[in-house]
Amino acid sequence: MGKVTVCVAVVCGVAVTAAAAVVIHRKMKKSGKWVKAMEIVKEFEESCRTPISKLKQVADAMTVEMHAGLASEGGSKLKMLITYVDSLPTGDEKGLFYALDLGGTNFRVLRVLLGGKDGGILKQQFKEVSIPPNKMTGSSAALFDYIAAELAKFVAQEEDDFKPTSGRPRELGFTFSFPVMQTSIASGTLLRWTKGFSIDETVGQDVVAELTKALERQGLEMRVSALVNDTVGTLAGGKYANNDVVVSVILGTGSNAAYVERAQAIPKWHGLLPKSGEMVINMEWGNFRSSHLPLTEYDQALDAESLNPGEQIYEKVISGMYLGEIFRRVLCRMAKEAFFGDIVPPKLKEPFILGTPVMSAMHHDTSPDLKVVANNLKDILEISNTSLKMRKVIVQLCDIVATRGARLSAAGLLGILKKMGRDTIKEGEKQKTVIAMDGGLYEHYEEYRNSLENCLKELLGEEVFKTIKIEHSNDGSGIGAALLAASHSQYLKDES
Repeated sequence: MGKVTVCVAVVCGVAVTAAAAVVIHRKMKKSGKWVKAMEIVKEFEESCRTPISKLKQVADAMTVEMHAGLASEGGSKLKMLITYVDSLPTGDEKGLFYALDLGGTNFRVLRVLLGGKDGGILKQQFKEVSIPPNKMTGSSAALFDYIAAELAKFVAQEEDDFKPTSGRPRELGFTFSFPVMQTSIASGTLLRWTKGFSIDETVGQDVVAELTKALERQGLEMRVSALVNDTVGTLAGGKYANNDVVVSVILGTGSNAAYVERAQAIPKWHGLLPKSGEMVINMEWGNFRSSHLPLTEYDQALDAESLNPGEQIYEKVISGMYLGEIFRRVLCRMAKEAFFGDIVPPKLKEPFILGTPVMSAMHHDTSPDLKVVANNLKDILEISNTSLKMRKVIVQLCDIVATRGARLSAAGLLGILKKMGRDTIKEGEKQKTVIAMDGGLYEHYEEYRNSLENCLKELLGEEVFKTIKIEHSNDGSGIGAALLAASHSQYLKDES
């Protein structure tokens, strides 16, 4: 028999065979990678912390910026835009009205038949259309022509029930969810694009005039009666359903808030005070920023590489367009430094490949082996054979990103309630404050929604929170625009 040579190595003071040494080395290397992965998670979690003390500082900063934005144009990062909506729908509105809701990668066209005082909304129909990416960064005419053509198709499908009063052009409420400086209820110039749109020639133009020209090119006789932001539309839709609605918030692709302000509390308003004594303010709160916001290196990199660096900082940590991307950036670093070495899966390097709906699906995965997480990693990122341990870390990352966003949204809401004096209970007053919420992030991301509501309760305290109600205003922005077109109809004014 030949000789058998056995190589012996010493590992941690114990003599083992060479084969066993390789296994131990691999395990040590693997555990070293896990230590690194958990370091990245821990560091990220620490940077995202939102203790109540910090959130109260964010809320106070929001209130201060609101005062500054109402005092003068350009006085704050918050635009605090005057909307010229000084009275919200009453329920008396009657007739057929259209709405166009442009606010993200999709737009919707709606028609609503209103039945007056006791009729409410008799019938409604809508159609959703996605916007091709080339139209979001092309020319102004190309974007508005595409929208007008879809609107014309929708009008052509009008049923007999929906026919307008003869001799009158159809009236439209235009929800345009981008920063606009309004000059009247039906005109306003675009200040800047957000949410992935970038058409320079439209900036500084009256968006109602741009749409009207496109409608004329389609041969469609339709008058824009009201230009509103989606958040103002949500406020109008919410108020139509519940008279206690005084604040609206959109949490979707982007984020914004609007509320009813006392006209006397707006120093920059130089016109006659409205009869109602009130004015709806479009905050454009996405542009809020404060040194108290817990920003990480991933947020800073995302902002630097975005279409609008330095702008919309608050929106970039709380809204649906960005949550999935923040998550992807952390995962990318973990892949590089802990999981895969230098060979990062190519798909993981693609910005915005992980949308917030995917993140939400993984976050809500309750299967014992986290099958939804595994399937999404495989189908979207082409990462197979992930361990349960790794999948659990991914769910943890989703939780960190969503919780921070939700709690910061709650802090913003507290800031508004403080400005309105509704963060405390006044003795002898029966106070009821309803907040109308809309947007896919709020509607579909349950963990986010629950975290926001629990945090607001924590910030306000049990007693005050009982006076506050958050209502989901489904499709508030579209119906709200139609309602505002009705309440500002030229013909109703002529008849009164």
